[in-house]
Amino acid sequence: MALDPKIHDSKAQDPQTQAALALHRFGLGPLAGSVNAIASDPRGALIAELDRAGAGRIASPDLMSSGEAARAAFEFRQARRQMRREAGGQTDGQQKNAGDNRKGRPRPSVGIAPQEIYLTEAKARLDAALAADTGFVERLVWFWSNHFCVSADKGQVRPIAGAFEREAVRAHVLGRFGDMLLAVESHPAMLMYLDNARSIGPNSPAGRNRRRGLNENLAREILELHTLGVRSVYSQDDVTSFAKVITGWTVVPARRDPELGGTFNFNPRMHEAGPQTVIGKRYDAAGVEQGRRVLADLARHPATAEHIARKFARHFIADEPAPALVERLRKRFLDTGGDLKELARTLVTSDEAWHAPRTRIKRPGEWIAATLRAVGANPPNVRPLVQAQNLLGEPLWRPPAPNGFADDNATWLDGLSQRLDLANQFARRHAGTADPMAVFEATVAPIASEDTRRTIARAESRPQALALLFMSPEFQRR
Repeated sequence: MALDPKIHDSKAQDPQTQAALALHRFGLGPLAGSVNAIASDPRGALIAELDRAGAGRIASPDLMSSGEAARAAFEFRQARRQMRREAGGQTDGQQKNAGDNRKGRPRPSVGIAPQEIYLTEAKARLDAALAADTGFVERLVWFWSNHFCVSADKGQVRPIAGAFEREAVRAHVLGRFGDMLLAVESHPAMLMYLDNARSIGPNSPAGRNRRRGLNENLAREILELHTLGVRSVYSQDDVTSFAKVITGWTVVPARRDPELGGTFNFNPRMHEAGPQTVIGKRYDAAGVEQGRRVLADLARHPATAEHIARKFARHFIADEPAPALVERLRKRFLDTGGDLKELARTLVTSDEAWHAPRTRIKRPGEWIAATLRAVGANPPNVRPLVQAQNLLGEPLWRPPAPNGFADDNATWLDGLSQRLDLANQFARRHAGTADPMAVFEATVAPIASEDTRRTIARAESRPQALALLFMSPEFQRR
């Protein structure tokens, strides 16, 4: 089946078609019965999810704060090192016994493996995606998490990547951009990922006594990626000045503090005190508050509004979104002081967002979630799904660079052959409980071509029919 993005004009305004479009374009794909459930008011269903109390948040007793996770991971590493030292050159089995039998000496806290913490967070994220009514708020979380990305490939970040998303992104996903910006840039995961935790002002007390000095990584990415946009209104001098402003924004070492280790700390000994000029504005010395003031101004800057509006429209609608839509989003961002709920509301109430052809390929994580939602599955073991995302080129919380995973069609077209292998695996696993034609009717029937319907109906087996459905253009595209 060719990836034809068009919906027949005669069907475009049909309520069922609009409902299916809402779930595929703005959400994470239909659940059984959800197309019918929202057909009377698809736009209203998306807005209702924005207005739901606690939308976007995950509350689970199994999840640790970033500080708790950092300390647990540190204790795990320390226990492993001690066991290796005590075991010497013994075998793995002997090492275990050596750790358990130290003749009455107290055994240290063993902590929790970083990968175990990572997978627990991954399962919580998957559960939220599969339980959501439309998945619109989850899509917003995923968008902002990629916009403000960190990478679990950096050792100290792995155990707190999930907590970063919960604490800095989910907590503000329907709040103010400025609040999210401050939460993100002062979070231990971001400070460690972009090396600001080790950045020292050249003329600070610590800078005069150490060889290590200023690191501009975080300052540059805030200006270039998180707010103003590349090649916009800032200069290299602005990067350097801003980097000095946020010196001292660091993390309490877990090895030094068993209660506060892994949390944000402003260290005045590392801070470059004094006034700094950023984007033409002077900021007087004010310690940690100096950096907060710069971030607040960046959040309100017109260049930030333009950058966010274009990126937001591109993610949900098209590689080249309608200029009128981008302008409407830009203006709403500025008029509301960066109200992210209003930004999302403006998106789904704009006709341009509904009339655009379905040209965007779902990213791997979205497609995996859509397949599971389609058959009503929630596997208890998240590890194979994490591995599937790895295979498809979008490893969870592991972007290739600070600009996150690419958000254009060309990047993901090359991975469709790998999706076919996974579609066959998913289909074999669920064909015994999921009727292919019932799943077809529940997920893509209103937007499907007759060719797609015939192809699935004529499949030689239930697994083949399901695999064809998962790979159909109507299921693959937003």
